[in-house]
Amino acid sequence: MDFEYTPKVQELQARVQRFMTDHVIPADAEWQRIAEAGGYPLAVVEPLKERAKAEGLWNMFLPGLHDDEPGTRLTNLEYAPLAEIMGRIPWASEVFNCNAPDTGNMEALHIFATPEQRRDWLMPLMNGKIRSCVAMTEPDTSSSDPTNLQTRIRREGDSYVINGRKWFITGAAHPNASVFLVMGLAEERMDNAAHDRHSIVLVPFNTPGVTIVRNIPIMGHHSPDGHCEILFRDVRVPATNLLGQEGAAFALMQARLGPGRIHHCMRTIGQCELALELMCDRAMERMTFGKHLSDYANIQDWIAESRIEIDQARLLVLRAAWAMDKYGNKAARTDVSAIKVMAGRLQTRVLDRAIQVFGAGGLTPDFPLAYLWTWGRALRFIDGPDEVHLRTVARTELKKRKDAKRT
Repeated sequence: MDFEYTPKVQELQARVQRFMTDHVIPADAEWQRIAEAGGYPLAVVEPLKERAKAEGLWNMFLPGLHDDEPGTRLTNLEYAPLAEIMGRIPWASEVFNCNAPDTGNMEALHIFATPEQRRDWLMPLMNGKIRSCVAMTEPDTSSSDPTNLQTRIRREGDSYVINGRKWFITGAAHPNASVFLVMGLAEERMDNAAHDRHSIVLVPFNTPGVTIVRNIPIMGHHSPDGHCEILFRDVRVPATNLLGQEGAAFALMQARLGPGRIHHCMRTIGQCELALELMCDRAMERMTFGKHLSDYANIQDWIAESRIEIDQARLLVLRAAWAMDKYGNKAARTDVSAIKVMAGRLQTRVLDRAIQVFGAGGLTPDFPLAYLWTWGRALRFIDGPDEVHLRTVARTELKKRKDAKRT
């Protein structure tokens, strides 16, 4: 395993960093102003998307791009350090059409879409013309075990009828949001094994019976593109809106979640790098009792521990990306679970230290630290809670020992 970035990746890193420095960072204050006023900053984002597309910094997350699909074909290992750069500004990934949940939804559509679904949904997503959501988590059941999901999908002639309630549906408040990937219990498959009972259907936003109940704050922070609660009441869509096969939702979801988790983890590392830089700057500027904060041994320890932990995390993520490229998403499942646990914990630790160095100012919106801490805490639920991923890692280790004892 050689994780030295190739000349191709180093050149892309320089281009993405230059784009961030020249265009995204100067636009951040205006983005924040519009978002805080309750709008979505399309006027900021859309021109930057066109510029990024023109510069060839587009759809860099998808290794299997076809010749007729716009974007830069990169492996997971090549894309990982670029996601880290984008992650320093939480909204920046959309500028490059590399934002969640669209990346995962494009992955799923890329593999499973029919020609008509590809025309209607995948290509507009790949061109950055629309946004999408995945409607999976439910308020009335423990969604960490998706076999518990209770939203019903019933076949009626040439249609599917959907009834259920979903929440924490990322992107549902975005003005360009156009389609849900809704996961639910296929009534015709109720007698199947637990992992063969659920289907995914594509539900356009303007379908009668779809109601956005509320945009749920995350630890007091409103996301302008939303983490919404959605009600589906007798929502009827054509049977041709089935994605993949009936009862095959779990296989489809695994196809989209593995790469998406790597993207989240690399963006987290970028945010931790930003927090460490801010912590160092603050420690060198602020004085207490006649000394700079950076002169105190405990502050130096926090800086050193953060540096070590960030570098450890980056190497673990790169190994997972390498394993996905070499052996496939399924074979890298344990590696992906490991980095998913590591990333949220890393972010809350590093951000906690940075906030402490900033003092009370670190709790305010004057600095990005409080928001980034909350996102790190949320990441311990997003794409599966820590406990589920820890169980995956533990089962792999236990199986290794059982297999070793048999030989």
